Amino acid sequence: MADQKLIEDIVRQVLADMRKTPVKSNDFTDVLPAVGECKGDCLDITSPDCRTEQLITDAEDRDSLMRMKNKTSARIGVGRAGGRLRTQTLLTLRADHAAARDAAFMDVSERFLEELGLFTVRTTCADKNNFLTNPDAGKVFSGEAVEMIKSRCRMNPDVQICASDGLSSKAIEANLANILPAITDGFTARGITVGTPFFVKYGRVGAQDALSEIIRPKVICTLIGERPGLVTAESMSAYITYEARAGMPEARRTVVSNIHKGGISAVEAGAYIAELIEKILKAKASGVELTSE
Repeated sequence: MADQKLIEDIVRQVLADMRKTPVKSNDFTDVLPAVGECKGDCLDITSPDCRTEQLITDAEDRDSLMRMKNKTSARIGVGRAGGRLRTQTLLTLRADHAAARDAAFMDVSERFLEELGLFTVRTTCADKNNFLTNPDAGKVFSGEAVEMIKSRCRMNPDVQICASDGLSSKAIEANLANILPAITDGFTARGITVGTPFFVKYGRVGAQDALSEIIRPKVICTLIGERPGLVTAESMSAYITYEARAGMPEARRTVVSNIHKGGISAVEAGAYIAELIEKILKAKASGVELTSE
């Protein structure tokens, strides 16, 4: 009982320090909201204000450290409590890890896809667990899926765009609504014909090879969620290939990565992708075969 009381006193003190107010109640329900708080009256421990907070109390050059923190998403200037991380740093790490797990294990909202006017076709993966443990199943389609694609998609366009959850559903929900119009508007301005965009559930990058053999576009562009990390769970990439075919080398793909609010914005990336695809169409090449000329 004495040990339990000591633990409760320590927890109560930690929470009180985070709130900068004394905790008088013996009931922990009064202080639970403080778990999501940090210094400087920051209510969201994953917010930019909390992330850039300098937690080293005796920094020799505080101004230089703050300039460094404002230029990187790396976890620097977090300080320590003895040989351990400080409570605020630990809670932020756990929150970021939880966001990454959610991005990998949750599905893209069907309502979100409907609002964008995208129909969904699924690879041969039976479920999310099968998708995560059997990458090859996320690259092929059943006969039924192939027939759906043939019946609903425009055949032989200049460019086919498809979106896929990949390893981050959050990346799709955070970026797709802004990047799609930017790409298609760019195509319209350049006189490039685009096929019927759609969503691939449980899809890997290699699924674009099978799709290209079905639809036969000159160029296929897959907008896919990337593996979430502890900096962001919303990063998307665009994999672009000229005349993609099954069994081709990965070096034939051109990639635009780091598409998220902390990297390349979705609108900016969309405009760049349209320009890049125009170049690929003219050169009739992508990946390492695409020269800088």
